[in-house]
Amino acid sequence: MAIFSRGKYSTLKTKPKMVIPDGSWVKCKKCSQTLYIERLEDNLQVCWCCGYHMPLPVKERIKLLTDKDSFCVEDDNLTSVDRLKFVDSKSYAVRLDENRAKSGMNEAVSCGHASLNGIPFFLGVMDFSFMGASMGSVVGERITRMIERATEREETAVLVTASGGARMQEGILSLMQMAKTSGALARHREKRLGYIVVITNPTYGGVSASFATLGDVILSEPGAMVGFAGPRVVQETTKSVLPDGFQTAEFLLAHGLIDRVVERKNLRKELAFLLDIFKKKI
Repeated sequence: MAIFSRGKYSTLKTKPKMVIPDGSWVKCKKCSQTLYIERLEDNLQVCWCCGYHMPLPVKERIKLLTDKDSFCVEDDNLTSVDRLKFVDSKSYAVRLDENRAKSGMNEAVSCGHASLNGIPFFLGVMDFSFMGASMGSVVGERITRMIERATEREETAVLVTASGGARMQEGILSLMQMAKTSGALARHREKRLGYIVVITNPTYGGVSASFATLGDVILSEPGAMVGFAGPRVVQETTKSVLPDGFQTAEFLLAHGLIDRVVERKNLRKELAFLLDIFKKKI
């Protein structure tokens, strides 16, 4: 029976375990498939098994939608302050510091001027990793300034949205950004200038109720969730049975809110086509 036990002088050899570095793999939230991160990055953070579109970091999003080194950030010096001295489980000031350290961003949106295929335009990209891309005073101000510059220079404005809604730590100051951004867009439209929205997952609350759904053309990535409140809240409030997938981009495309659902790999080409159309003011 000694052959079934490993004694001090056992000659049985075992293969060394393969060491996988931490952070080399990630699990898809939709299909639970384990994905190799380097290949996932090459695939623009899209699962090759089920097509699920994962969040794309702001820098990668800008790289995808602009000519090389053409993006020039603006108003990066505008940062949020704890005007209301708001405290829940911790102070708003502490939350801001934590999110700056975690996300590497100093706010939930990055705005600037860029070009794509040589066509100049203004671009804003929201970052869900910063406080759920909630809309505070600085988010509204940055977007408003971007739109006003686009109006002044008679160029198209493009906004990539992702948000959980208004930033509760700023109270009414946050809600005012809905009107401010919408007013800037109204003046932009009066000059017959283009405004393109790219909706990503998720886009909710005051963002979906204002600048996210005011585009001349509204694009969306596949499977993006869009609405004012989450499905559970809507169902409990209305006391009704909701259609399957009623807040998905595909459902909203079928019912007229969204113009096109575009896979991430095709988004650059689609945006370039639209920028060319708006440049000609057709």
